Amino acid sequence: MVLTPVFVACFYIPVDYRLYIAAVVFLIAYATDILDGQIARKRNLVTDFGKLMDPIADKILSGAAMIMLTGAGMLSPIATLITVAREFIISGVRAVVAGKNIVIAAGPIGKLKTTMQCVGIALILLGNPVFRMWNIPFDQIVIWISVALAVWSCVDYIVKNNRALKENK
Repeated sequence: MVLTPVFVACFYIPVDYRLYIAAVVFLIAYATDILDGQIARKRNLVTDFGKLMDPIADKILSGAAMIMLTGAGMLSPIATLITVAREFIISGVRAVVAGKNIVIAAGPIGKLKTTMQCVGIALILLGNPVFRMWNIPFDQIVIWISVALAVWSCVDYIVKNNRALKENK
């Protein structure tokens, strides 16, 4: 979460290569998030707080990136709307079950969605390197794959946690 304001500032600094700087900060933020998770699992330091805060940090960073890219005309508002709506739905489900003292970690589809989202955002920020030469919108393809995974993971999350949502505790 600490790097999100730095990322936002880099996105808007008035220099020609600002998007490259923003991409580097964005990728560092995601890399530290992955590293933090690996260290926590390796040293058996996984906590309920971490299970709740890790996805929130991801949502803040990727949500900020998608909203800024949409505002800059670099990303479809539909992709951003679907993704942000999914994040609110998942957060709502987590809040409901947390009130029942149940903490649900991110699932594999959601993790794949996050990875694809990270790659797609980085590719957009970097100007779709390599693929631009062949006029292939690979950055947008990856983002739309992440959107499809967002919908799939949201449905999967609700179905898998339906019982916890219905319980009266």
